[in-house]
Amino acid sequence: MLPREPFSGLLTDLYELTMAAGYVQNRFNARATFELFVRHLPPRRNYLVAAGLEQAIDFLENVRFSSEDVSYLRALPFFRHVRSEFFDYLSRFQFTGDVWALPEGTIFFPGEPLLRVTAPIAEAQLVETSLLSIVHFQTLIASKAARVTTAAAGRPVVEFGSRRAHGVEAGVLAARAAFVGGCQGTSNTFAGRRFGIPVYGTQAHSWIMAHEDEAEAFRDFLDVFPEQSTLLVDTYDVRAAMEKIIALGRKPAGVRLDSGDILADSKWVRKRLDQAGWKEVQIFASGELDEDRIEVLLRSSAQIDAFGVGTALSTSSDSPNVGVIYKLVEVGLGDTVRSAAKFSQEKITYPGRKQVFRFAGKDGKVSGDVIGLDTESFPGGEPLLVPVMRDGKQIEATDEEAPLARIQRVRNRCLADRARMTERILVLRVAEPPFPVRYSKQLEQLHDQVRQTVAKTARIG
Repeated sequence: MLPREPFSGLLTDLYELTMAAGYVQNRFNARATFELFVRHLPPRRNYLVAAGLEQAIDFLENVRFSSEDVSYLRALPFFRHVRSEFFDYLSRFQFTGDVWALPEGTIFFPGEPLLRVTAPIAEAQLVETSLLSIVHFQTLIASKAARVTTAAAGRPVVEFGSRRAHGVEAGVLAARAAFVGGCQGTSNTFAGRRFGIPVYGTQAHSWIMAHEDEAEAFRDFLDVFPEQSTLLVDTYDVRAAMEKIIALGRKPAGVRLDSGDILADSKWVRKRLDQAGWKEVQIFASGELDEDRIEVLLRSSAQIDAFGVGTALSTSSDSPNVGVIYKLVEVGLGDTVRSAAKFSQEKITYPGRKQVFRFAGKDGKVSGDVIGLDTESFPGGEPLLVPVMRDGKQIEATDEEAPLARIQRVRNRCLADRARMTERILVLRVAEPPFPVRYSKQLEQLHDQVRQTVAKTARIG
Protein backbone atom coordinates (compact mmCIF):
# COMPACT_ATOMS: atom_id res chain seq x y z
CA MET A 1 0.00 0.00 0.00
CA LEU A 2 2.92 2.34 0.44
CA PRO A 3 4.13 2.61 -3.18
CA ARG A 4 1.78 4.38 -5.58
CA GLU A 5 0.42 1.47 -7.60
CA PRO A 6 -2.96 -0.14 -8.28
CA PHE A 7 -4.75 -1.37 -5.17
CA SER A 8 -6.74 -4.58 -5.36
CA GLY A 9 -10.49 -4.12 -5.18
CA LEU A 10 -10.51 -7.24 -3.01
CA LEU A 11 -9.28 -5.08 -0.13
CA THR A 12 -12.85 -5.03 1.12
CA ASP A 13 -15.36 -7.08 3.09
CA LEU A 14 -17.36 -9.65 1.15
CA TYR A 15 -20.67 -7.99 1.89
CA GLU A 16 -19.53 -4.86 0.04
CA LEU A 17 -19.15 -7.06 -3.04
CA THR A 18 -22.48 -8.81 -2.55
CA MET A 19 -24.25 -5.44 -2.27
CA ALA A 20 -22.40 -4.13 -5.32
CA ALA A 21 -23.48 -7.21 -7.27
CA GLY A 22 -27.05 -6.55 -6.20
CA TYR A 23 -26.88 -2.91 -7.28
CA VAL A 24 -25.39 -3.79 -10.68
CA GLN A 25 -27.60 -6.77 -11.44
CA ASN A 26 -30.77 -4.91 -10.43
CA ARG A 27 -29.66 -1.80 -12.30
CA PHE A 28 -30.02 0.29 -9.15
CA ASN A 29 -28.16 3.25 -10.61
CA ALA A 30 -28.40 5.60 -7.65
CA ARG A 31 -25.87 8.25 -6.76
CA ALA A 32 -25.22 7.99 -3.04
CA THR A 33 -23.51 10.03 -0.36
CA PHE A 34 -21.77 8.31 2.55
CA GLU A 35 -20.08 10.04 5.48
CA LEU A 36 -17.21 8.66 7.54
CA PHE A 37 -17.22 9.80 11.15
CA VAL A 38 -16.63 8.75 14.76
CA ARG A 39 -19.62 8.08 16.98
CA HIS A 40 -17.88 8.37 20.37
CA LEU A 41 -14.50 9.42 21.72
CA PRO A 42 -12.25 6.62 23.03
CA PRO A 43 -11.64 6.53 26.79
CA ARG A 44 -9.67 9.49 28.17
CA ARG A 45 -9.76 11.36 24.84
CA ASN A 46 -11.15 14.87 24.52
CA TYR A 47 -10.53 15.27 20.80
CA LEU A 48 -9.16 13.46 17.74
CA VAL A 49 -6.76 14.43 14.94
CA ALA A 50 -7.75 13.72 11.34
CA ALA A 51 -5.05 11.79 9.49
CA GLY A 52 -4.65 9.39 6.57
CA LEU A 53 -6.34 11.50 3.88
CA GLU A 54 -3.32 11.39 1.54
CA GLN A 55 -3.36 7.57 1.56
CA ALA A 56 -7.16 7.49 1.26
CA ILE A 57 -7.04 9.62 -1.90
CA ASP A 58 -4.21 7.48 -3.26
CA PHE A 59 -6.38 4.40 -2.74
CA LEU A 60 -9.44 5.93 -4.40
CA GLU A 61 -7.46 7.00 -7.45
CA ASN A 62 -5.81 3.62 -7.91
CA VAL A 63 -8.21 0.90 -6.78
CA ARG A 64 -8.82 -1.69 -9.53
CA PHE A 65 -9.91 -5.31 -9.97
CA SER A 66 -7.31 -7.35 -11.83
CA SER A 67 -8.27 -10.27 -14.04
CA GLU A 68 -7.04 -12.57 -11.26
CA ASP A 69 -9.27 -10.74 -8.75
CA VAL A 70 -12.31 -11.17 -10.97
CA SER A 71 -11.54 -14.84 -11.65
CA TYR A 72 -11.28 -15.48 -7.91
CA LEU A 73 -14.72 -13.96 -7.32
CA ARG A 74 -16.29 -15.86 -10.21
CA ALA A 75 -15.10 -19.11 -8.63
CA LEU A 76 -16.65 -18.41 -5.22
CA PRO A 77 -19.81 -20.51 -4.63
CA PHE A 78 -21.48 -17.39 -3.22
CA PHE A 79 -21.38 -15.77 -6.67
CA ARG A 80 -22.49 -18.77 -8.76
CA HIS A 81 -25.83 -17.15 -9.69
CA VAL A 82 -24.44 -13.66 -10.32
CA ARG A 83 -24.65 -12.65 -13.96
CA SER A 84 -21.58 -11.82 -16.02
CA GLU A 85 -22.45 -8.10 -16.19
CA PHE A 86 -21.24 -7.70 -12.59
CA PHE A 87 -17.86 -9.24 -13.35
CA ASP A 88 -17.59 -7.07 -16.46
CA TYR A 89 -18.34 -4.08 -14.23
CA LEU A 90 -15.51 -5.06 -11.87
CA SER A 91 -13.08 -5.51 -14.77
CA ARG A 92 -13.47 -1.86 -15.74
CA PHE A 93 -14.00 -0.55 -12.20
CA GLN A 94 -12.66 2.88 -11.36
CA PHE A 95 -13.74 5.30 -8.65
CA THR A 96 -15.44 8.31 -10.29
CA GLY A 97 -16.93 10.08 -7.29
CA ASP A 98 -16.49 13.34 -5.42
CA VAL A 99 -14.94 13.61 -1.95
CA TRP A 100 -15.03 16.35 0.67
CA ALA A 101 -12.83 15.99 3.73
CA LEU A 102 -11.38 17.58 6.82
CA PRO A 103 -7.82 18.61 5.95
CA GLU A 104 -5.29 16.33 7.60
CA GLY A 105 -4.16 17.60 10.97
CA THR A 106 -7.57 19.11 11.80
CA ILE A 107 -8.79 18.51 15.35
CA PHE A 108 -12.33 17.12 15.29
CA PHE A 109 -15.02 15.63 17.51
CA PRO A 110 -17.70 12.88 17.45
CA GLY A 111 -20.39 13.19 14.81
CA GLU A 112 -18.27 15.40 12.56
CA PRO A 113 -17.60 13.89 9.11
CA LEU A 114 -13.94 13.28 8.26
CA LEU A 115 -14.90 12.28 4.71
CA ARG A 116 -17.99 12.77 2.60
CA VAL A 117 -18.10 10.50 -0.44
CA THR A 118 -20.61 11.03 -3.27
CA ALA A 119 -20.48 8.46 -6.09
CA PRO A 120 -22.50 5.82 -7.91
CA ILE A 121 -23.73 3.67 -5.05
CA ALA A 122 -21.81 0.51 -5.97
CA GLU A 123 -18.55 2.49 -6.13
CA ALA A 124 -19.19 4.22 -2.83
CA GLN A 125 -19.98 0.86 -1.23
CA LEU A 126 -16.91 -0.98 -2.54
CA VAL A 127 -14.43 1.54 -1.11
CA GLU A 128 -15.92 1.56 2.40
CA THR A 129 -13.70 -1.02 4.08
CA SER A 130 -10.39 0.38 2.89
CA LEU A 131 -11.36 3.98 3.63
CA LEU A 132 -12.31 3.05 7.17
CA SER A 133 -9.08 1.11 7.68
CA ILE A 134 -6.81 3.82 6.25
CA VAL A 135 -8.40 6.74 8.07
CA HIS A 136 -8.95 4.84 11.32
CA PHE A 137 -5.35 3.80 11.87
CA GLN A 138 -3.64 7.10 11.19
CA THR A 139 -6.30 9.09 13.05
CA LEU A 140 -5.81 6.79 16.04
CA ILE A 141 -2.02 7.26 16.10
CA ALA A 142 -2.05 11.00 15.32
CA SER A 143 -4.50 11.52 18.19
CA LYS A 144 -2.27 9.54 20.55
CA ALA A 145 0.78 11.51 19.39
CA ALA A 146 -1.02 14.77 20.14
CA ARG A 147 -1.49 13.65 23.73
CA VAL A 148 2.11 12.47 24.08
CA THR A 149 3.56 15.68 22.67
CA THR A 150 1.24 17.77 24.84
CA ALA A 151 2.57 15.95 27.90
CA ALA A 152 6.14 16.65 26.77
CA ALA A 153 5.42 20.38 27.14
CA GLY A 154 7.45 21.57 24.17
CA ARG A 155 10.23 19.02 24.45
CA PRO A 156 10.85 16.98 21.28
CA VAL A 157 9.29 13.52 21.00
CA VAL A 158 10.62 10.93 18.55
CA GLU A 159 8.43 8.00 17.46
CA PHE A 160 10.26 4.73 18.24
CA GLY A 161 7.51 2.15 17.75
CA SER A 162 8.13 0.33 14.45
CA ARG A 163 9.29 -2.90 16.11
CA ARG A 164 6.06 -3.12 18.11
CA ALA A 165 3.66 -1.97 15.42
CA HIS A 166 1.12 -4.41 14.02
CA GLY A 167 3.07 -5.14 10.87
CA VAL A 168 5.76 -3.44 8.80
CA GLU A 169 3.33 -1.20 6.91
CA ALA A 170 1.67 -0.18 10.17
CA GLY A 171 5.08 0.89 11.48
CA VAL A 172 5.65 3.17 8.50
CA LEU A 173 2.19 4.72 8.64
CA ALA A 174 2.40 5.08 12.42
CA ALA A 175 5.57 7.11 11.93
CA ARG A 176 3.71 9.36 9.48
CA ALA A 177 0.69 9.77 11.74
CA ALA A 178 2.85 10.43 14.81
CA PHE A 179 4.61 13.24 12.92
CA VAL A 180 1.21 14.69 11.97
CA GLY A 181 0.26 14.59 15.66
CA GLY A 182 3.29 16.62 16.70
CA CYS A 183 6.28 14.29 16.99
CA GLN A 184 9.60 15.72 15.79
CA GLY A 185 10.66 12.61 13.90
CA THR A 186 10.88 8.85 13.78
CA SER A 187 13.36 6.00 14.01
CA ASN A 188 11.81 4.41 10.89
CA THR A 189 14.14 5.12 7.99
CA PHE A 190 11.67 4.04 5.30
CA ALA A 191 9.18 6.60 6.62
CA GLY A 192 11.99 9.13 6.46
CA ARG A 193 12.58 8.44 2.77
CA ARG A 194 8.92 7.99 1.81
CA PHE A 195 7.50 11.01 3.62
CA GLY A 196 10.51 13.21 4.32
CA ILE A 197 10.11 12.83 8.09
CA PRO A 198 13.32 13.58 10.07
CA VAL A 199 14.93 10.36 11.33
CA TYR A 200 16.75 9.81 14.62
CA GLY A 201 18.70 6.99 16.22
CA THR A 202 21.36 6.23 18.81
CA GLN A 203 22.64 2.72 19.51
CA ALA A 204 21.24 -0.36 21.21
CA HIS A 205 22.46 -2.11 24.33
CA SER A 206 23.91 -4.77 22.00
CA TRP A 207 26.50 -2.24 20.77
CA ILE A 208 27.75 -1.74 24.32
CA MET A 209 27.57 -5.44 25.15
CA ALA A 210 29.47 -6.42 21.99
CA HIS A 211 32.51 -4.55 23.30
CA GLU A 212 34.56 -5.97 26.11
CA ASP A 213 35.03 -2.52 27.60
CA GLU A 214 32.20 0.05 27.86
CA ALA A 215 34.57 2.98 27.42
CA GLU A 216 35.80 1.41 24.18
CA ALA A 217 32.20 1.14 22.96
CA PHE A 218 31.65 4.85 23.58
CA ARG A 219 34.96 5.81 21.96
CA ASP A 220 34.35 3.71 18.85
CA PHE A 221 30.91 5.19 18.34
CA LEU A 222 32.24 8.72 18.77
CA ASP A 223 34.91 7.95 16.16
CA VAL A 224 32.21 7.14 13.60
CA PHE A 225 29.71 9.83 14.64
CA PRO A 226 31.72 12.62 16.24
CA GLU A 227 28.95 15.23 16.02
CA GLN A 228 25.75 13.13 16.21
CA SER A 229 26.43 10.60 18.97
CA THR A 230 23.83 10.07 21.66
CA LEU A 231 25.37 7.49 23.98
CA LEU A 232 23.31 4.87 25.84
CA VAL A 233 24.42 4.94 29.47
CA ASP A 234 22.21 2.43 31.31
CA THR A 235 23.49 -0.92 30.00
CA TYR A 236 25.33 -1.60 33.27
CA ASP A 237 25.54 1.36 35.63
CA VAL A 238 24.52 4.90 34.71
CA ARG A 239 26.98 6.72 36.97
CA ALA A 240 29.94 4.57 36.02
CA ALA A 241 29.10 5.02 32.32
CA MET A 242 28.94 8.80 32.69
CA GLU A 243 32.33 8.89 34.40
CA LYS A 244 33.84 6.89 31.51
CA ILE A 245 32.41 9.27 28.93
CA ILE A 246 33.67 12.32 30.79
CA ALA A 247 37.09 10.69 31.24
CA LEU A 248 37.32 10.29 27.45
CA GLY A 249 37.20 14.06 27.20
CA ARG A 250 35.01 13.82 24.08
CA LYS A 251 31.66 15.54 24.38
CA PRO A 252 28.73 13.67 22.81
CA ALA A 253 25.61 15.36 21.47
CA GLY A 254 23.56 13.58 24.10
CA VAL A 255 23.14 10.65 26.45
CA ARG A 256 20.17 8.30 26.64
CA LEU A 257 18.42 6.79 29.64
CA ASP A 258 16.33 3.75 28.71
CA SER A 259 15.55 2.02 32.01
CA GLY A 260 15.82 2.18 35.77
CA ASP A 261 14.96 5.23 37.86
CA ILE A 262 14.86 7.75 35.03
CA LEU A 263 13.77 10.58 37.33
CA ALA A 264 16.66 10.22 39.77
CA ASP A 265 19.20 9.32 37.08
CA SER A 266 18.26 12.31 34.93
CA LYS A 267 18.84 14.70 37.83
CA TRP A 268 22.21 13.15 38.67
CA VAL A 269 23.34 13.04 35.02
CA ARG A 270 22.36 16.68 34.45
CA LYS A 271 24.33 17.75 37.50
CA ARG A 272 27.37 15.73 36.42
CA LEU A 273 27.27 17.05 32.86
CA ASP A 274 27.08 20.62 34.14
CA GLN A 275 30.02 19.99 36.47
CA ALA A 276 32.01 18.82 33.45
CA GLY A 277 31.11 22.02 31.60
CA TRP A 278 28.89 20.12 29.16
CA LYS A 279 25.70 22.10 29.69
CA GLU A 280 24.65 21.73 26.04
CA VAL A 281 24.74 17.91 26.10
CA GLN A 282 21.13 16.72 26.01
CA ILE A 283 19.50 13.99 28.07
CA PHE A 284 17.22 11.75 26.01
CA ALA A 285 14.79 9.38 27.75
CA SER A 286 13.10 6.27 26.34
CA GLY A 287 11.79 2.90 27.53
CA GLU A 288 8.07 2.13 28.02
CA LEU A 289 7.10 5.80 28.05
CA ASP A 290 3.64 7.20 27.41
CA GLU A 291 1.92 10.52 28.02
CA ASP A 292 1.09 9.73 31.65
CA ARG A 293 4.62 8.75 32.59
CA ILE A 294 6.06 11.75 30.75
CA GLU A 295 3.69 14.07 32.59
CA VAL A 296 4.67 12.60 35.96
CA LEU A 297 8.39 12.83 35.16
CA LEU A 298 8.20 16.49 34.20
CA ARG A 299 6.00 17.40 37.15
CA SER A 300 8.68 15.82 39.33
CA SER A 301 11.34 18.05 37.71
CA ALA A 302 13.05 15.34 35.69
CA GLN A 303 16.00 16.75 33.75
CA ILE A 304 15.03 15.41 30.34
CA ASP A 305 15.42 17.31 27.09
CA ALA A 306 13.71 14.91 24.66
CA PHE A 307 11.74 11.66 24.65
CA GLY A 308 11.56 8.52 22.54
CA VAL A 309 8.14 6.85 22.67
CA GLY A 310 7.58 3.45 21.07
CA THR A 311 4.97 0.80 21.85
CA ALA A 312 2.46 3.11 23.53
CA LEU A 313 2.49 5.36 20.47
CA SER A 314 2.58 3.00 17.49
CA THR A 315 -0.17 0.80 18.97
CA SER A 316 -2.10 3.43 20.96
CA SER A 317 -1.89 0.79 23.67
CA ASP A 318 -4.31 2.33 26.16
CA SER A 319 -7.05 2.82 23.54
CA PRO A 320 -6.28 0.71 20.45
CA ASN A 321 -9.28 1.64 18.34
CA VAL A 322 -11.52 4.51 17.31
CA GLY A 323 -15.10 3.66 16.39
CA VAL A 324 -15.06 5.07 12.86
CA ILE A 325 -18.17 4.35 10.80
CA TYR A 326 -19.27 4.97 7.22
CA LYS A 327 -22.98 5.62 6.82
CA LEU A 328 -25.36 6.37 3.97
CA VAL A 329 -26.86 9.87 4.32
CA GLU A 330 -28.38 10.57 0.90
CA VAL A 331 -29.60 8.64 -2.17
CA GLY A 332 -30.28 10.24 -5.53
CA LEU A 333 -32.20 8.23 -8.13
CA GLY A 334 -33.16 10.09 -11.26
CA ASP A 335 -34.62 13.44 -10.23
CA THR A 336 -35.43 12.22 -6.73
CA VAL A 337 -33.07 12.84 -3.82
CA ARG A 338 -33.86 11.09 -0.56
CA SER A 339 -32.11 11.70 2.75
CA ALA A 340 -31.22 8.57 4.70
CA ALA A 341 -30.65 7.92 8.40
CA LYS A 342 -30.44 5.05 10.84
CA PHE A 343 -32.71 4.92 13.91
CA SER A 344 -31.76 1.71 15.70
CA GLN A 345 -31.07 2.11 19.40
CA GLU A 346 -27.62 3.55 20.25
CA LYS A 347 -26.72 3.67 16.54
CA ILE A 348 -28.75 6.64 15.35
CA THR A 349 -27.27 8.65 12.47
CA TYR A 350 -28.22 12.00 10.98
CA PRO A 351 -29.35 12.36 7.35
CA GLY A 352 -28.17 14.70 4.61
CA ARG A 353 -24.87 16.03 3.35
CA LYS A 354 -23.20 17.84 6.20
CA GLN A 355 -20.67 20.56 6.87
CA VAL A 356 -18.86 21.35 10.11
CA PHE A 357 -18.74 24.98 11.23
CA ARG A 358 -16.18 26.07 13.83
CA PHE A 359 -16.54 29.13 16.02
CA ALA A 360 -13.91 31.03 18.00
CA GLY A 361 -14.08 33.66 20.73
CA LYS A 362 -12.41 37.05 20.78
CA ASP A 363 -9.30 35.45 22.25
CA GLY A 364 -8.95 33.22 19.18
CA LYS A 365 -9.72 30.06 21.16
CA VAL A 366 -12.24 27.67 19.63
CA SER A 367 -15.55 27.95 21.46
CA GLY A 368 -17.64 25.26 19.75
CA ASP A 369 -18.70 23.49 16.56
CA VAL A 370 -22.00 23.20 14.73
CA ILE A 371 -22.77 20.25 12.44
CA GLY A 372 -25.14 21.53 9.78
CA LEU A 373 -26.30 20.79 6.27
CA ASP A 374 -23.85 21.63 3.50
CA THR A 375 -26.30 24.22 2.19
CA GLU A 376 -26.21 26.20 5.42
CA SER A 377 -23.96 29.04 6.51
CA PHE A 378 -23.40 30.67 9.88
CA PRO A 379 -21.97 34.16 10.54
CA GLY A 380 -18.55 33.68 12.12
CA GLY A 381 -18.60 29.94 11.50
CA GLU A 382 -15.58 28.53 9.64
CA PRO A 383 -16.57 25.61 7.35
CA LEU A 384 -14.05 22.79 7.85
CA LEU A 385 -14.83 20.27 5.10
CA VAL A 386 -13.19 21.09 1.77
CA PRO A 387 -13.41 19.39 -1.66
CA VAL A 388 -10.46 17.06 -2.30
CA MET A 389 -11.63 14.88 -5.23
CA ARG A 390 -13.86 15.54 -8.22
CA ASP A 391 -14.88 12.86 -10.71
CA GLY A 392 -12.39 10.46 -9.15
CA LYS A 393 -9.39 12.78 -9.47
CA GLN A 394 -7.53 14.66 -6.78
CA ILE A 395 -8.31 18.37 -7.01
CA GLU A 396 -5.02 19.69 -5.66
CA ALA A 397 -2.14 17.64 -7.02
CA THR A 398 0.79 17.44 -4.58
CA ASP A 399 3.25 15.35 -6.58
CA GLU A 400 5.45 18.37 -7.30
CA GLU A 401 5.68 19.33 -3.64
CA ALA A 402 8.58 18.00 -1.58
CA PRO A 403 7.40 15.24 0.81
CA LEU A 404 8.69 17.04 3.91
CA ALA A 405 7.01 20.31 2.94
CA ARG A 406 3.74 18.46 2.37
CA ILE A 407 3.67 16.63 5.66
CA GLN A 408 5.14 19.58 7.57
CA ARG A 409 2.15 21.63 6.42
CA VAL A 410 -0.16 18.95 7.84
CA ARG A 411 1.77 18.85 11.13
CA ASN A 412 1.65 22.64 11.39
CA ARG A 413 -2.12 22.53 10.94
CA CYS A 414 -2.41 20.11 13.85
CA LEU A 415 -0.19 22.26 16.07
CA ALA A 416 -2.11 25.40 15.11
CA ASP A 417 -5.46 23.72 15.83
CA ARG A 418 -4.15 22.51 19.16
CA ALA A 419 -3.01 26.01 20.07
CA ARG A 420 -6.57 27.24 19.46
CA MET A 421 -8.08 24.73 21.88
CA THR A 422 -8.67 25.68 25.50
CA GLU A 423 -6.54 24.08 28.18
CA ARG A 424 -9.59 22.18 29.45
CA ILE A 425 -9.71 20.20 26.19
CA LEU A 426 -5.96 19.58 25.97
CA VAL A 427 -5.49 18.00 29.40
CA LEU A 428 -4.89 14.25 29.60
CA ARG A 429 -7.90 13.60 31.85
CA VAL A 430 -11.49 13.67 30.64
CA ALA A 431 -12.72 17.23 30.09
CA GLU A 432 -15.76 18.35 32.07
CA PRO A 433 -17.80 19.57 30.34
CA PRO A 434 -16.71 18.13 26.98
CA PHE A 435 -16.10 20.27 23.91
CA PRO A 436 -19.46 21.69 22.77
CA VAL A 437 -20.75 20.28 19.47
CA ARG A 438 -24.38 20.70 18.40
CA TYR A 439 -26.51 19.95 15.37
CA SER A 440 -28.10 22.86 13.52
CA LYS A 441 -31.85 23.45 13.69
CA GLN A 442 -32.23 22.63 9.99
CA LEU A 443 -30.41 19.35 10.45
CA GLU A 444 -32.52 18.47 13.49
CA GLN A 445 -35.65 19.25 11.47
CA LEU A 446 -34.50 17.05 8.59
CA HIS A 447 -33.72 14.28 11.06
CA ASP A 448 -37.27 14.47 12.44
CA GLN A 449 -38.78 14.49 8.94
CA VAL A 450 -36.85 11.40 7.89
CA ARG A 451 -37.76 9.66 11.14
CA GLN A 452 -41.45 10.33 10.57
CA THR A 453 -41.22 9.03 7.01
CA VAL A 454 -39.41 5.87 8.10
CA ALA A 455 -41.81 5.35 10.99
CA LYS A 456 -44.68 4.82 8.60
CA THR A 457 -43.10 1.63 7.26
CA ALA A 458 -40.71 0.58 10.06
CA ARG A 459 -43.17 1.29 12.92
CA ILE A 460 -40.69 3.40 14.85
CA GLY A 461 -42.38 5.06 17.83
